[in-house]
Amino acid sequence: MSPFDRRDVLRLAALGAAGSLTAGCAGGAAPTASVRATAAGSGRAASPSATAAAGDAAALPPLAPGLPFEIGSGPRTRPAVALTFHGQGDPAIAGQLLAEAARADARITVMAVGSWLDEQPAMARRILDGGHELGNHTEHHLAISTMGAEQAYQEIARCAQRLKQLTGSQGRWFRPSQAQDCTDTVAAQARRAGYAHCLSYDLDSLDYTDPGAEAVTRTVLDAVRPGSVVSLHFGHTGTVAALPAILDGLHQRGLRAVTTSELLS
Repeated sequence: MSPFDRRDVLRLAALGAAGSLTAGCAGGAAPTASVRATAAGSGRAASPSATAAAGDAAALPPLAPGLPFEIGSGPRTRPAVALTFHGQGDPAIAGQLLAEAARADARITVMAVGSWLDEQPAMARRILDGGHELGNHTEHHLAISTMGAEQAYQEIARCAQRLKQLTGSQGRWFRPSQAQDCTDTVAAQARRAGYAHCLSYDLDSLDYTDPGAEAVTRTVLDAVRPGSVVSLHFGHTGTVAALPAILDGLHQRGLRAVTTSELLS
């Protein structure tokens, strides 16, 4: 019997045209229907040091067998969560977030926007050297669900190429821009670009709406549970201010912040 329980959820979202690059990642795409399967297994996460090797996919912990293409959460039996960040915005704010993660001995996953890495190439190495993980969040963070197949492929492939140039690996994870889930078209193009999984999430911090640090902290800690994949953003000072309380709250709940690969290993 597979260690993963699968629940198929029909997601129909009315999404609009491409918005600001700082808008929430689930906002602004065309109406889609996609099926999400949630991984819920058992076992121990790999050591944080397992992801410290810069950009080398072979150094990442092996994933548990039976993972679905679209992943919204991890094992509910393991005391760990994945904090995943939209990688874009002021590099100084990103640096503050990375410093806070280091203070708490936390590991995060950064879903980087390719155009941001074009402007801030040093951030890729800084993220990986901190023991964190990099993934693909498209080249320009446009509404990928509204695109035709070839345009969607180019958005994914160009970011993958930039990641590989900077780190030696295109990263293990792809997340669609301005959408929570992959449409069938986007999923096909992600596979074409070499991604075996679409990384969704089960907890949206709503930090991109800038509600203040207290509200971001409350949104996360009120809903987080073992195996959660949390959506957060670089580029927002409220997220920086909220992160210490979030990480401390996770610790009090007996939960560790690990990379997505560790969560699903």
